[in-house]
Amino acid sequence: MTQPAAAPTVQRVDAKHRYEILVDGRAAGLTAYRDRDDQRVRVFHHTEIDEAFAGQGLASHLVQQALTDVRASGKRIVPVCPYVAKFLEKHDEFADIADPVSPEVLQWLKSVLAH
Repeated sequence: MTQPAAAPTVQRVDAKHRYEILVDGRAAGLTAYRDRDDQRVRVFHHTEIDEAFAGQGLASHLVQQALTDVRASGKRIVPVCPYVAKFLEKHDEFADIADPVSPEVLQWLKSVLAH
């Protein structure tokens, strides 16, 4: 009899500026962010799921947990990452903490990621 797969877990890894999703203790993907405006705004800029874990709904679970964490911390989000932006279109329960992507935010993100 095979053991059922454990529920995926999401953890925030501040030192790496990302949330990671783990399946059976193995890293399955991440959504990366940078904090802006004295840490009040979390700018999500990249999400990826390892091909070995594709098609399991992990990206959606990961982003939902990450946005829930941002809300709990009293921050706002800016969805530069196309996946996060698409997630927000389908999940308006996070609309109240989402800010639009602006040229200013994109320029700031580009400078931060260049370092």
